Amino acid sequence: MTDFPVPGPSTSAGASAAPPPPPAAPSTGSGTQAGSGTQAPSTGSGTQAGSGAQGGSGAEAGDLVRAQEILKVITDSYATKMVGQERLRTSLLVALIAGGHILLESVPGLAKTTAASTLADTVKASFKRIQCTPDLLPGDITGTQIYDASSGTFRTVLGPVHANFVLLDEINRSSAKTQSAMLEAMQERQTTIGGEVHPLPRPFLVIATQNPIEQEGTYELPEAQMDRFLLKEIVEYPSPAEEFEILNRIDSGVLDPDRHVPGAISLDDVHELQEIASRIYVDRAIRNYIVQLAYVTRNPAPYIGAERARFIKYGASPRASIAFLQASRALALLNGRTHVIPEDIRALRHVVLRHRVLLTFEADAEGIRSEEIIDQIFASVPTP
Repeated sequence: MTDFPVPGPSTSAGASAAPPPPPAAPSTGSGTQAGSGTQAPSTGSGTQAGSGAQGGSGAEAGDLVRAQEILKVITDSYATKMVGQERLRTSLLVALIAGGHILLESVPGLAKTTAASTLADTVKASFKRIQCTPDLLPGDITGTQIYDASSGTFRTVLGPVHANFVLLDEINRSSAKTQSAMLEAMQERQTTIGGEVHPLPRPFLVIATQNPIEQEGTYELPEAQMDRFLLKEIVEYPSPAEEFEILNRIDSGVLDPDRHVPGAISLDDVHELQEIASRIYVDRAIRNYIVQLAYVTRNPAPYIGAERARFIKYGASPRASIAFLQASRALALLNGRTHVIPEDIRALRHVVLRHRVLLTFEADAEGIRSEEIIDQIFASVPTP
């Protein structure tokens, strides 16, 4: 009996039969470790879908208390400058705790820069903002070597990417070569200048933004590069009440760039959060649920119907499964739990998959959004 139950096709989709089960890698040990990030599901009897988050946990109650103390400082400090945008705050914290990067998409003026700088100020970490333009060169980001005439030697000048928090504003306005240099730094956590390797500081969080309404003079991010972002968040307009509060805070001076947040944590506190999150328990049933969802994005027709499946150009890569695993641990920690539950996976479905489930031009022409397809995929997979 396989530990990977293949999801049955959705009856509303009009499909007649499920595809053959995807191959499951055999377990090489006694089961899946709680702290393992990429181990494949076991082919043994495993944990049944109803077991959810049963079992032991690497993170303990004392860890949760300490984590909540740190998170409260961040949340309270964030709220002093940011009005609303709770979803953005959650996504930023998930990316920070999970050790990934985040892509923000919105029209100008929705406080993306303020959110990034406030988070950096709260952590008392180094923060750099890079405004991307078509003439921006890779060396402008990573750094370069400058000839020192006084000594007759070259000295290395590190670029703005060497910071804990890097806001890459309008990443789609930089050329493909510059995008590649930045994304290489994101992936490898280091830069190479003049043959010398320079590690990036830790924690290292890149917050990239792009504007969906201005496409003139832009270079669209290739799908393979977008896949390297842990999350993609869509930042919405504030409500009228929130916008009214923004005006009040401007008058009060709270949003003055020279005014710092009242509370702060250290980089060691962030490392502690990340370490606690890595020990959040993820049951085998949850891991199977993640793999099933990724499988259906690649083989959608029997589950959501051929009519809707034709809108999917490419399904999610294994990076989506890894992102679900890492981000769900961070979200569980934010919610004060030592284990991941199916609701964590569902809550993350859009931010993890909207830039990984790629739709066809036909879907764009008919006004089909990726979130609609993702919701249908989740509806077709039984929740453990």
